[in-house]
Amino acid sequence: MTLQPPALPDDAALFLDIDGTLLEHQPHPEGVVADARLLEQLVALKTRLDGALAFITGRSVAMADRLFAPLRLPIAGLYGLEHRLVAGGKTEAASEPEDVAAVADALQAEFGNTKGVYFERKGPVLAIHTRAAPEALEAVRIAAELALPGLPAGYRIVAGNAGLEFLPKGALKSAAIHRFMQEKPFSHRRPVFIGDDISDESGFDYVNELGGISIRVKPAGSTGARHTLENVAAVRRWIG
Repeated sequence: MTLQPPALPDDAALFLDIDGTLLEHQPHPEGVVADARLLEQLVALKTRLDGALAFITGRSVAMADRLFAPLRLPIAGLYGLEHRLVAGGKTEAASEPEDVAAVADALQAEFGNTKGVYFERKGPVLAIHTRAAPEALEAVRIAAELALPGLPAGYRIVAGNAGLEFLPKGALKSAAIHRFMQEKPFSHRRPVFIGDDISDESGFDYVNELGGISIRVKPAGSTGARHTLENVAAVRRWIG
């Protein structure tokens, strides 16, 4: 059973998804814009939580930095395949393996001219967005399943709210949160994680194990999160 979340505790280690959580989804990821009010909220949260604030996102670190410039928070990008453990510090980046590039090239050749289908090549992660072309999702899903054997062992397809992604082994938000929880200023705090998609579920499960607060935004089906918020506006109100 899911309930409205309690107030954000002062001893929280707060982990935030971006798209669909802090900002509304757009047909194209580059169409998302972070408003000045959100930047002010994040700066205030960083101060309130003594720096224990991080993004846990499917976006690359570089893309998130452009979105929230000049703010550079700790972040796990590409579901934890990229990390910046300290605000403004060095980023551990990820590159695109040859096998992933070949599969991406083949699928783009097949669907590249389909209106509303957008490919996002993020190093070892390949995302195919169909938010602007929901009628194409089933064909994309079938093609993705056929292409999966061409990727290295451990790769899997994860369905999202409007599309799908190819993710390698180790691309888990639970692992990303765990890594932060071993480091100051996050360690010895109560973890709080807010997300909106299937890819966030491992993060909810991990936070629940630690006795933290797990929140899913507008869940379309079952969720491991113990709390829900109805939309992005509700998230923005909850974080203050």
